[in-house]
Amino acid sequence: MDSRIETVDPVRERLVALAASRRISLAALSGLLDRNASYLQQFVRKGSPRKLEENDRRTLAEFFGVDEAELGGAPRESVLTPGMRAAAAPPGAKPAPAEWADIPRLPLGASAGPGALADAERPSGALRFSHRWLRRLGLDPATLSVVEVEGDSMEPTLRDGDEIIVDRSLTAMRAGIHVIRLDDVLLVKRIEAGPAGLLRVISDNPAYPRSERPERDTTIVGRVVWKGGRL
Repeated sequence: MDSRIETVDPVRERLVALAASRRISLAALSGLLDRNASYLQQFVRKGSPRKLEENDRRTLAEFFGVDEAELGGAPRESVLTPGMRAAAAPPGAKPAPAEWADIPRLPLGASAGPGALADAERPSGALRFSHRWLRRLGLDPATLSVVEVEGDSMEPTLRDGDEIIVDRSLTAMRAGIHVIRLDDVLLVKRIEAGPAGLLRVISDNPAYPRSERPERDTTIVGRVVWKGGRL
């Protein structure tokens, strides 16, 4: 099928627009669906599959906080604005929970290269996520921060300019990708337990050497639980 024709499809156009507005790649969204990295690229560019499966559509709609109808599902029978819902609520009723969570974006960066100094941790804007999607992942918005990856030492897992969600409640040592503080420098690295109180600090890019650091000298800021990046 000619890709120039496919872009006319409103569902595919809407998916691309939503991804662009959130600065997340179609490959990352495919991973969110537990699909291979090219799944949504094939859907958008080649029309395969012809339409999104129900579970995939629901997951994407919850992630973006939109009606499933925007992604090819059946429209809701009625859609009420927050003001309409408030007006219709009986006296004394508790307000409906907010649909969105604004996760603060910290300007300091998390270096996947030489390191970023952790001297300015005031929020600089926010990324907005659906509460329902965060709950499905077991994440509490109050403990989350968004930071931008700098450098190439974690490629191909994380690329320069990717944005990651860091769960600051997960500070116990556990194998995985974390934001850590070493000598007042923030790093995003894969860490593993080493011998005799040491931590293995690992770069996924094989061009960078591994190192071992005393666990007592390493502060785990939080665990990386999500990533998004440009196409």
